[in-house]
Amino acid sequence: MSIFLTGANGYVGGTVALRLIRAGYSVRGLVRDEQKAIQVKALGIEPVVGSLDDRDLLIRESSASDGVIHTADSDHPGAIDAFIHALKGSGKPLLHTSGSSVIGDDAQGIAVNPSVFDEDTPFVVAESKQPRRDIDLKVLGAAEQNIRSVVICPSTIYGIGSGVHKESVQIPWLAQQAQQSGVVRIVGTGVNRWSNVHVLDVAELFLLALQKAPAGAFYYVENGEAAFLDIGQSIARRLELGPVQFWTVAEASQYWGPLHGHYTFGSNSRVRAKRARQELGWAPVYSSVQNWIEQEMPR
Repeated sequence: MSIFLTGANGYVGGTVALRLIRAGYSVRGLVRDEQKAIQVKALGIEPVVGSLDDRDLLIRESSASDGVIHTADSDHPGAIDAFIHALKGSGKPLLHTSGSSVIGDDAQGIAVNPSVFDEDTPFVVAESKQPRRDIDLKVLGAAEQNIRSVVICPSTIYGIGSGVHKESVQIPWLAQQAQQSGVVRIVGTGVNRWSNVHVLDVAELFLLALQKAPAGAFYYVENGEAAFLDIGQSIARRLELGPVQFWTVAEASQYWGPLHGHYTFGSNSRVRAKRARQELGWAPVYSSVQNWIEQEMPR
């Protein structure tokens, strides 16, 4: 069975691709250039050089595949249109990667949002997140066109990827800032909380969804949660640094940019992966982001 996967050289995409290959699938992976093609080919992924803006290429590869997994960009409507056009009426799977920031707030690191979302929890997204939500809804709606369309919505992903790119965003960025400055800094007072999940558990869920998910399914992905203060303290212990220090969201935004200052590090995003456990039998292995930071995070 051949799968067309976007983001083959990425953190999530590469890890998912290698899990599929170990399960007996062949994977054709979209990459941007020849250098990345060489890298993914060395891992057993058949490279396809191009971009998400190349509609004809996406349609051709999707049509020739037994299914599509899209991990490259959660916010690219043109790619989704191409996939739906190619797969319409086929009954083939289309797995789209979203992200739990879609239900994130703007707590600026100084408040805990008591709301915890599972797949049955109604929500209204912030205006800035509506374009991503619209794409998710378009993918889910493609089930009405005889596409086995699925949205997979991970929370903070941690752990070492098995593909070309080994690191995620949130925790490595906090660690890198700390290594450069000698101080772990978090936004606000760090009471804001995110759910989290290990990248290998994410890859396992993709495999299960490819094999078993019904059309129109939406899955949050998590196995625990932590406050940013707790994450920062674990990073400080791992790197043998002093006490965590606090940035206002304005100070953090000067370093990481407003989007990351407010939402990547200052928001709450609390979800529960109820449906993946009940419907797919997903049984994540890694349960503590703090243990991973303190025992396994690269220094």
